[in-house]
Amino acid sequence: MALFPAFAEVATNEVEDSPKVELDWLNNKSFQTGDALSLHNRFINKGIERQDEKDSREVSSAEDEDGQVPPKKKKKKSEKKRKKKKKHKKRSGKYSNSSGSDSETIYPSDLKKEQEADRTEAAPLDSRFCWLDDLQSPTRQSFCVDRKPDRANWTYKSLYKGDVARYKRKGRSSLGLDACRQEISWEDLTKKQRGGDKKKGADRYFSTVSRQLLRSVPPLPTLSANPDCRNVISTSSFLTLCGNEEEAKGQTGDRSQMSLVNPLGVYDSSTALWLQGKGKQDEKEHQTQDVQTDQNTVVLAGRTEEFNRRLREQPDNIQLWIEFIKYQDELSATAFGGEEEHKANNPAEHHKSSYRAVLEKKLSIAERAVATNPGCIALQLERLKICQELWESSALAKEWKKLVFLHPNSAPLWREYLLFTQSYFSTFTVSKVNSAYGKCLSTLSAVRDGSMVSHPALPGVEEDMLDIFTQQCHFLRQAGHSEKAISLFQAMLDFTFFKPDSVQKLSTKQQVEFFEPFWDSGEARVGELGARGWKAWMLQQERGGWLQPNAEDEDEEEEEDEEEVKDRSQPRWAVWLDVESSREASHWLPWRPDKSKGQSEEDCEDPERQVLFDDIGPSLICLSSPDLQLRLLLHFLSFLGLPVDSVLSGEPSQPGLMLENLSFLTQGNDLQRPLTSHDLPDLGVNSIGHMTTLQGIRKLVGLGKQGERFVTNVLNMVQPVLPAHHRAALSLSLVQYEKLKVLQSVHSGNKKRLRLQGKRSKRIMKRLLKEPDNRSSLVLWREYAHLEWLLGNLDEARKVFSTAAALGGSKGLSCSHLCELCLLWAQLEVEDGPNVHGGGLRDVTASSAVSVLTRLAEGTSLVFPSSSQSISPVSILKARKSYEQAVTANLLTLDQNPHNPQATRKAGHEDLQVQQFRGLVGCYALFQYLTMDIHAANTVYSQARDRMEGLHSKLTLDSKCEKETNLSSREAAADSSHTFRYYVNRLASECEALAIQQVALHRYHNNTNVCPLASLREALTAALSTWPSSAPLWSIYVQMENHYHSAGRARRFFHSVVRNNSSVVPRLFAIVAEQQRKQMVDAAQRSCCHGSALPILPENGLSNRIRGLFESAIVTKIGAHCPLLWRVYMHFLVSDGKVDKATGIFYKALQNIPWAKGLYMDAVQLFPEHLQEFVDLMTEKELRVRLPLEELDILLED
Repeated sequence: MALFPAFAEVATNEVEDSPKVELDWLNNKSFQTGDALSLHNRFINKGIERQDEKDSREVSSAEDEDGQVPPKKKKKKSEKKRKKKKKHKKRSGKYSNSSGSDSETIYPSDLKKEQEADRTEAAPLDSRFCWLDDLQSPTRQSFCVDRKPDRANWTYKSLYKGDVARYKRKGRSSLGLDACRQEISWEDLTKKQRGGDKKKGADRYFSTVSRQLLRSVPPLPTLSANPDCRNVISTSSFLTLCGNEEEAKGQTGDRSQMSLVNPLGVYDSSTALWLQGKGKQDEKEHQTQDVQTDQNTVVLAGRTEEFNRRLREQPDNIQLWIEFIKYQDELSATAFGGEEEHKANNPAEHHKSSYRAVLEKKLSIAERAVATNPGCIALQLERLKICQELWESSALAKEWKKLVFLHPNSAPLWREYLLFTQSYFSTFTVSKVNSAYGKCLSTLSAVRDGSMVSHPALPGVEEDMLDIFTQQCHFLRQAGHSEKAISLFQAMLDFTFFKPDSVQKLSTKQQVEFFEPFWDSGEARVGELGARGWKAWMLQQERGGWLQPNAEDEDEEEEEDEEEVKDRSQPRWAVWLDVESSREASHWLPWRPDKSKGQSEEDCEDPERQVLFDDIGPSLICLSSPDLQLRLLLHFLSFLGLPVDSVLSGEPSQPGLMLENLSFLTQGNDLQRPLTSHDLPDLGVNSIGHMTTLQGIRKLVGLGKQGERFVTNVLNMVQPVLPAHHRAALSLSLVQYEKLKVLQSVHSGNKKRLRLQGKRSKRIMKRLLKEPDNRSSLVLWREYAHLEWLLGNLDEARKVFSTAAALGGSKGLSCSHLCELCLLWAQLEVEDGPNVHGGGLRDVTASSAVSVLTRLAEGTSLVFPSSSQSISPVSILKARKSYEQAVTANLLTLDQNPHNPQATRKAGHEDLQVQQFRGLVGCYALFQYLTMDIHAANTVYSQARDRMEGLHSKLTLDSKCEKETNLSSREAAADSSHTFRYYVNRLASECEALAIQQVALHRYHNNTNVCPLASLREALTAALSTWPSSAPLWSIYVQMENHYHSAGRARRFFHSVVRNNSSVVPRLFAIVAEQQRKQMVDAAQRSCCHGSALPILPENGLSNRIRGLFESAIVTKIGAHCPLLWRVYMHFLVSDGKVDKATGIFYKALQNIPWAKGLYMDAVQLFPEHLQEFVDLMTEKELRVRLPLEELDILLED
């Protein structure tokens, strides 16, 4: 194109004629002449069209002026709008039809742009925007290049967030940083919720969220700028400037002093501290404290990172999740435990807020763990445990029911649900908890029968059901509903041992439906006179019903009604406690109408004494195993107060719930029987009818005349349907019960009462020994001989021992029962004989105990030797050799039994080889002590205990591994696991018995000889470290340590045991040890005279230490639900003069054990002015109140 397009042709002609000159810079080669002409023509046509439109608009405006004239304001507004439209049209490059100005110029470039815009249909895809689904045909380039500039980038200095690609970041690390000293804090943009408060800004620096953020995010440790302090790491998150450090420090110090002490800021830091009564802190100490705090923060952050890494790699590690949840408590102690918090105006409020923050953090971790492992019950329980302090009771109960519904075959989950229902005060009532127990047992029964197809039965479900059933009976007893508990046991005995053959193959639900008519028929039940059982009743119903017995056949002595209120001068609360406890002791059997006297249900004065089938029907279960049937019987006898074998009966899964008797903490204090006082250990569980205050004394020895008749009827009815070895276990329990009543009479000091009780017990024992099954039972003969010894009939007892030993024949050391009989005989001879000085007898050959043990080893007749008889030294040496060989042989066979536990069962009775060790090792150790010294006896005990305890720990570990791997053959696995558990439990019982024997022998040696207590302490600490739940061992340990004024060693040992064990027993005895020390100190301070010195140094702070021990014990899960712990705590605070705090502890105890009636009775005794309030509370929670206050007022008026 020429420089002047109008003369382009002339220029070309001239150039062709003239010589060629380099003038290309004057030509525009891209210009086309045809394009210029077409643009010119279009410009002329557009001008003509515009003129026509202008003329038509002027005509229409003239017509509007002839009509209505709008106001000036509107005219001005319309002009402004037209101006704005003009500007907008000019910017967009399009022609405006609303503008009629002649001065508006149209440029050719605008026409060319419009022409290009008309051809957009032929444009490629990368020059325009469209959806991918709208394309008619696929293209090569499915993207668009946006060349339009965005002026907002100049204003905001960044791209629009919608134009920035989003991606998910994996990990929080960055390459090139030192992991120990540097890190990057990634801040994620929080999403704004719809409908939220848009005006709400970010949290200020003083808000709770900001302060928690500052505490939780650790500062970046950087190197100090001061070259002199190279080893100091500063905690600032930035690098400080090197200059003016002193000036900056002075300014910050001045600002810090601008307070009430220094309002004008004119004092220096030292003067301000002096006005506050403080000393100037050393700067180096302050720097070292900051460095230690920073190092702790970095370590905790590293542990958190390690937890997160391991959980990402092992999301199915359940134990790791639980450890991470518990780790938050340790982390919060650092995050919320700074100096700022201690200086806060309201530290309690801060602790509450920080504790809630930690709970919410735990909850988020638990929910993430549950989402990763939805089938894990342990994580679900951990989550609900956290929610218990955050959620409301209704939401929490709903979540529990949902969890139980999802896992109906899990017995551990049911136990936790029942504990929650039983201990949650806001929703607790006795009827609700009892129905929850029924729902649990009926559901597990359906799972066991296979009626619930969705969930299979787990191994050991029958054993779990029996344990839950026993727990329900103890719950009803503790709540005062003794009649319902007895009725439950009665129904279970009938349902188990007297079931008709026609219903054996039916499901549990159908069997319960058949059992209901028998229960409601009014026929005699188990334990009642004339009871025949469910099976006999069904057969007789088919033949036409029972024949009514005559009234003359019943020889029942009617008890005369004694006056309940014996002393009307006592206060009202004391009379209520006396009458309530006496009614508990006499009215624990359910009331039944006597048909011979024409009684009916309306004749009952107290309707609560009658038990309906709806209260007990859902709790009935089927027990197919004979071992479990025996365990049910032993649980019932233990419930009635009879001593039973702890291994045969099985230990409860939650023993802390049943601890409520103070005698549990004072057992083993009989100094007259140092070797045999632990023969019948106290379990700390109150028997039926024993509902008094904590320090109340039971009036009756045993169950009374009515109760003992009931026990006799039960045994007479059940024994014919049992095998021989089960009948022997019941007979042993009855004999030990008679011996226990004699022991209680001996401790009472009433000789007349002891003589009467001795006659009754001897008569019962002789009757049992006359039975054919019991004539050759060495166990029953041993108990009878011990009873005669306790009554003071030593010669008669020795004759019984000799007769029983003759029944054993020449079995010698191979008979375990004979070894136990001779061990008891020798121990009684040592207790009543001359003291053993120096660890050995002066004349060994003349000792009665040595003679008994020697003749046992020889296998000769054990006739009590007279004083003239003696044993040769050769016999003693032979006996020692025989003992050594027998113990070694039994230890070798011990390792072979676990591999085949079924082989250890003899035909017809349970006789594991491990049972020999209690008697055999005890005889050998006592023989070594009498003939040599205490060290020889220790060697025997140590050799046996090391082997047995090592085997026990190995078997326990193997059983845990077997539980995790054994998933098939459920029935066979359940049978073998039951046998294996029995073997392990028996082995543990024997190990603990040997430890008690060793410690008791040590204590006897220390009481009779002058020797240091180091060996006794060593034996005790070793035994307690292995068996921390043994109450007899703890009792001996507390007695031993009370001989010392310095309690540091005992406190350290208690702390080491409690730290690694969750049992409540060591915590209780730690409290008992401090209480006894406090009593000793108080007695010493009160008894001293003015002129004499104190017999013991006074000690301060014991009350606070005891309170600390109580508080640390009730925080634990087992301690929080232990009635004995709470009741002892209340009594201690009242005895210490802190009645208000004791009242607070009572209400705090109600939040954890609202079912314990003994707690309310203690509160009535300690806070008698609130009697009405406590009785109303018991009535509201449906606890059994046998004497309403209205009836009490009537009794007092009479």
